[in-house]
Amino acid sequence: MDHKNKKIIQSLNPKKILIPILIGVVVVMFMIFSGDGIDFQEVKVHFQKANIYWFLFALVVLFARDLGYIYRIRHLTDKNLSWVSSVYVILLWEFASAVTPSVVGGTAIAVIIMNQENISFGRSLAYVMLTAVLDNLFFVFASLFVLLALPFDIFPNLKEMTALRFDLPLKSIFILSVSLVAVYTFLMSFGLFFQPRAFKWVLIKATNNRFLRRFRSLAAQSGDDVITASAVLKGERWDYWVKAGLSTIFIWSARYFMLNCLIAAFSGVDVWDHLLIFSRQIIMWVIMLISPTPGSTGTAEYTFELFFGEFFEYSGLALAVALFWRLFTYYAYLGVGAITIPRWIQRVFYKDLKKETQTADESENVLKD
Repeated sequence: MDHKNKKIIQSLNPKKILIPILIGVVVVMFMIFSGDGIDFQEVKVHFQKANIYWFLFALVVLFARDLGYIYRIRHLTDKNLSWVSSVYVILLWEFASAVTPSVVGGTAIAVIIMNQENISFGRSLAYVMLTAVLDNLFFVFASLFVLLALPFDIFPNLKEMTALRFDLPLKSIFILSVSLVAVYTFLMSFGLFFQPRAFKWVLIKATNNRFLRRFRSLAAQSGDDVITASAVLKGERWDYWVKAGLSTIFIWSARYFMLNCLIAAFSGVDVWDHLLIFSRQIIMWVIMLISPTPGSTGTAEYTFELFFGEFFEYSGLALAVALFWRLFTYYAYLGVGAITIPRWIQRVFYKDLKKETQTADESENVLKD
C-alpha cells in the first residue's frame, strides 16, 4: 500500500470517534451537575407520554435526508458514481465531518474518497466544491427568509437564560456571519461558473504583500483548483442545476425538520412554532460552524437549551431531547462510519490486489496444465 493510501486510512481511523464521544460526555456531565440535576424518573414519564408518531416521522425524515444526500452526489457526478459507491461516499463523508472541527469539515477527505471510487481528482474536486456552494446558497437564502419574511423575532433572549448572565449580540453576530458566507459564496461562484482565471488572479494579488505573502502558494493552488473544477462543470444542462438545487433544499429542510419532529413529540407546537424552531436551527448552525470541537460535539448539546428550552417544561427534559437528537444526527454516524471504514478499505484498496492474485494463480494453473 503506497504512502497516499496509508494517509487516507489514517485520516479515517475509527479510533477517532473516541475524542468527540469523550468531549460530549464531559459536557453533558458538566451540564447535569452544574445545574439543578435531572430527575430521570420524570424524564422517563415524559418519554412514555410522548407522541410516538412524531418520533417515527423524525426517523423517516432522517432517513429521507440521507437518501437525498446519496441522490444528490450521484446526480452531481452525472451518475458516474454507482448507488453503492454513492452510499459509501456519503457515509464516509459524514464520518470525516464528524471527527473534524466544523470549521474544517470533511471536504478534503471527500475529494480523496470520491477519487478512490474511480472519479478523477479534478471531477471529485469540482463536485465537492459544488456541494459547498449549494449548501452555502441554501444557508444564505434561508437566513434572508427568516430575517425578512417572518413576522416575529427569531432570536432567543439569552440574557434571560440561566446559563448566560450577559447580553450576547446574537443578531449582530448572525448577520455578520451570513454576510461573510454570502461574500465567500459569491466569490466562489464567480470563480467556479464565470471567470476562474480572474479569480486566481485576484487571490494572487490579494496575497502580494508582506503580511500575506506566505499564503501566496496556497492562493495559487486554490486558484488552480477552481480552474480545474470550472472546466468540469462547464456546459451542464439546465435540468442538472434544477435537480441539484431542489435536492439541496430537500436535504437541508429534512435535516432541520427532524428536530421539529422531536420537539413536537413532547410539546404542542403550532405552525408558527415550527417556523420558529426551524429558524433557530439556522441561527444555531452558525454557532456550530465555528465550533472548535469535532462535529461541534459538546457545543451543540450545550447551546440546545438556550435555543429550544422554552418548548419544554424543565431543563432536564430539554437535555434528554438534545441527547436523543444528537444520538441520531451525529453519534450514529460515528458508529456507522467506524463499521463502514474497514469494508470500504477492503473494497477499494484490496480489490485490485485480489484481481492480480487471481490472475497470477490462473496463469500459474495454465502453465502447469
